[in-house]
Amino acid sequence: MYQLVDTHAHLEDIGDLEETIAEARLNGIVAIIAVGSDYESNQKVLALAQAYNGLVYPALGFHPWNLGDGNIKRNLEFIEVNIGKVVAIGEIGLDYHKRVRARAEKDLQIDVLRHLLGIAKAHQKPVLIHSRYAWRDAFNLVDEAKLEKVVFHWYTGTSSVLRDIINHGYFISATPAVEYHEEHRRAVKEVPLERLLLETDSPVVYRRGTEFEYEARPAHVLRVLKGVSSLRGMDEAKIAELTTGNAFKLFELAEPAY
Repeated sequence: MYQLVDTHAHLEDIGDLEETIAEARLNGIVAIIAVGSDYESNQKVLALAQAYNGLVYPALGFHPWNLGDGNIKRNLEFIEVNIGKVVAIGEIGLDYHKRVRARAEKDLQIDVLRHLLGIAKAHQKPVLIHSRYAWRDAFNLVDEAKLEKVVFHWYTGTSSVLRDIINHGYFISATPAVEYHEEHRRAVKEVPLERLLLETDSPVVYRRGTEFEYEARPAHVLRVLKGVSSLRGMDEAKIAELTTGNAFKLFELAEPAY
């Protein structure tokens, strides 16, 4: 059995969490980065990290979709006050999809992301970046903040930005979409393995026409591993070893407790 890390999961949105955690353990998942996206989910993430100490590690975030809900000051203050309890800041970033921009325009998204990157810089925390249709702007803001530890989550952007991500020593994370999404597959194929992580973005639903549709759980990191192995023509064991090592080093995780 491989030792694997799910570097991006929304555990607070999973209904049958105890069963899901047990399944993850049985499938070799030794760490899960539980990401927050607003004030309420950040509170739940901290509680889950305590409940599953040694397996679940918290990251506090503020997703661009949630900026339209208001209470921006309260969200930012909560993250800063609790920064010592987390392994990363995320999920944060930019999203220029028209539905998101209808809730939070570009300027607001950029202002909030710049503030969050400043917190990460001051406390030397990695950041987990959401960058849908905003790949260049997200990269430029990260570069402007002079951050060293950055993950571009579920990257589907241009090759030019991907080259800059790689050249700056940043990471991208492979999701189950590596089985079918061509832009994501291209990025996963091009990134050096020392800059690759695995994730599920649970409980996102992945679908490919009539071939499959399923709600992701952390145990599906194994599915991501198989997809990366097939795409890159490499042994699963080697990819597992490298990506798990990347995650433990980046997030400064403790050794598995079991």
